[in-house]
Amino acid sequence: MWGGRAQVLCRLWGLRPAGVPGRRVLSCHAASEEGSGSARCWNCGSPGRGEGFFCHQCRALQPPDPTRDYFSLMDCNRSFRVNTTKLQHRFQQLQRLVHPDFFNQRSQTEKDFSEKHSTLVNEAYKTLLAPLSRGLYLLKLHGIEIPKGTDYEMDSQFLVEIMEINEKLAEAQSEAAMKEIESTIQAKQKECTDSVSRAFEQDIWIFKKMPDTVVHICNPTTRRMRQDECKFKASLNDFEKAKEILTKMKYFSNIEEKIKLKKIPYS
Repeated sequence: MWGGRAQVLCRLWGLRPAGVPGRRVLSCHAASEEGSGSARCWNCGSPGRGEGFFCHQCRALQPPDPTRDYFSLMDCNRSFRVNTTKLQHRFQQLQRLVHPDFFNQRSQTEKDFSEKHSTLVNEAYKTLLAPLSRGLYLLKLHGIEIPKGTDYEMDSQFLVEIMEINEKLAEAQSEAAMKEIESTIQAKQKECTDSVSRAFEQDIWIFKKMPDTVVHICNPTTRRMRQDECKFKASLNDFEKAKEILTKMKYFSNIEEKIKLKKIPYS
């Protein structure tokens, strides 16, 4: 099991056997710059705009950069752990920058770009704000999607639990009964969120024997560094585990929506 993970981590840290040429790995930030750096301004033809929204030369609003993912756009690390306060500030900052209300006196082209930018910023903010959509988006960035309309091989015990909660919800006739079910679902969602966070980001240590390229991956509580080694801290993603937990969260999210609909007569 550790063999494949060791190879992945070796690539992450640039560790490779002697004599094997390495490839330069671009970060999200660098990839974004490479993807947009060669673009020319639609208005004045000036080359490049970096990560900015406006042309350096004529200050015309440029079209959205298709190479930027939501994390890059919202100035967040590509991680399940997101500072939601920082995310909200970034959202407000971007909306003050590209919202259509500020482009009433600009060209039609810029008005159209403003609409696209604003829509993209809204989508990115909503996606990264909620744990479920954030986790699903992270999986998508790694080429993993949860098919719709399937149980994704969920264990029968969990499916029975979901069925019982739905039956209890259907039979609930009072606001107190609704709140009890809602509290149960909220607790389960909190537990799932904590679990999926651990699945996405398991802190481990990489021990590299010097001067060789032998790499050992260990739990830091059971392994001590020897004098001939150096060590690096890294995060290991268990995407299959994250996928399983996020699927459960989708079930609980569906129940939350049913609760909202049923609570309307009580409001």
